[in-house]
Amino acid sequence: MIFEKIMNSLEDTERFAIKLANLLMAQDTITLEGDLGAGKTTFTKALAKGLGVTRTVNSPTFTIVKQYEGRLPFNHLDVYRLAESDEDLGWDELFYGDAVSVVEWAHLIEQDLPKERLGIEIYRIGENERRFVLMPYGKRYEALCEELMR
Repeated sequence: MIFEKIMNSLEDTERFAIKLANLLMAQDTITLEGDLGAGKTTFTKALAKGLGVTRTVNSPTFTIVKQYEGRLPFNHLDVYRLAESDEDLGWDELFYGDAVSVVEWAHLIEQDLPKERLGIEIYRIGENERRFVLMPYGKRYEALCEELMR
C-alpha cells in the first residue's frame, strides 16, 4: 500500500511532520529519499521539532549521525557519504535502541535497515510544493500512515 500527500507550502510540510512525530514510538525508523533540495532535511527539522528537540537540527553530512534529546531520543543519519562503503557503524544499536531514527539517502544502506519501517520519497513539484510518497513496511507503519492521512 502506498500513500501520497501534496504539500503546498513549508507550513504544510511542517504540520505534516509534527503530526507524524506525535505518532512515533521508540525504535521507529523513517527513511527519506529525494533529490538534493527536495526537502529531506527541512522535513527532518520539523519532525525533530514535533519530537520536542530544542537544539538546532542540521544535516549530519560530515558526521553521518547526529543524536538529539526530545520526547524520545532522535537519531538523524545522512548516509550519502557511505555510497562506496560497506562499513557497519553499529546500525543495530541505532535502529533497535530507544530512539526514533531518520535516515537520509537510505537506499545506500538498504541491507542494514530494519525490515519494518516507513519509507518516504519527496519530490519537488514547485518552489515550495512537494509530493510525499509514503511506503509503509509492516503493519505498524500501515496503521501509522492511515492515521496520518486522516
